[in-house]
Amino acid sequence: MPQTFSRQQFLRAAALLAAGLAAPAFAAADTYPSRAIKLVVPFAPGGNTDVVARLVGQGLAEALGQPVVVENVPGANGAIGASRVAAAANDGYTLLFGTAGTQAINPSLYRNLSEKSLDDFEYIALVTSIPNVLVVNEARTPVRSVAELVSHARERRSGMSYGSPGVGSTVHLSGELLKSAARLDLVHAPYKGSAPALSDLIGGQIDFIFENITPALPFIQSGKLKALAVTSAERLPQLPQVPTMKESGFPSFVTATWNGVLAPKGTPRSVVQRLEAATLKVASSPEFKARVAALGGEPRLLGSAAFRDFTRTEFRHWAGIIQAAGLEKQ
Repeated sequence: MPQTFSRQQFLRAAALLAAGLAAPAFAAADTYPSRAIKLVVPFAPGGNTDVVARLVGQGLAEALGQPVVVENVPGANGAIGASRVAAAANDGYTLLFGTAGTQAINPSLYRNLSEKSLDDFEYIALVTSIPNVLVVNEARTPVRSVAELVSHARERRSGMSYGSPGVGSTVHLSGELLKSAARLDLVHAPYKGSAPALSDLIGGQIDFIFENITPALPFIQSGKLKALAVTSAERLPQLPQVPTMKESGFPSFVTATWNGVLAPKGTPRSVVQRLEAATLKVASSPEFKARVAALGGEPRLLGSAAFRDFTRTEFRHWAGIIQAAGLEKQ
């Protein structure tokens, strides 16, 4: 005969089943992290992304009570490192220190990526924004404003060059944005990093760069390079005398790289929330803000949901610039 259950027995069994299903989630929240966490930086050591990542990693280690090991996996404008994290185990022990390049630009530049690749990650928190600064070597390019640079480029008609640390960087695309907005004939000179690009600018081999403010600031302060404009929405405290591109006649010209922490898709929600709280705590500390300001950056804090929405807005922004520049997918 089939066995029958009273309503009370049924409810008790259902409660036990629900408790059993919920146990792994509670266990993940209670025990995470129980070992070292890997934070992948998808660029070479020494750049602003690497420097900020190490600040975040140190803070997370203190907040979570476990070591955070930074691993540099450069290549393809950060796509190699980002892809490695997307394919990693979704247990919260492999994280990505993502940028505008890896999350918002690369899906429009690489054939094996698309807007769908934005869903390969769980978004933890956005922590910084680092604008670019338009710099020239006055010995080669004798201008003192963006208007003079545009006039100089038009007088030369063709051949004026701008450098970048690589195709697809915000530095490269800022140059392309000026090219299309001012209708200039410019030549892009990609380098393998900021250091050689700035070296050639100082040496008079190229005409200008929209460089991240972090590596450019020392050369501006020493007088080796002239800053014409910053690409932030407002003037920067580090360069209060330098106008924005908006003030210089380009009202929609706002570009910046940014940094945030991400995890592989499917990472337990309890782990995401633990990481989100810890990351925002680190990034809101006076020590972190002071270090980022010294690099020329600006703390920008967004939690998980806001960071995800921000990334989609940034994807559309950069996709429009890439389309206007006529860049083909690689």
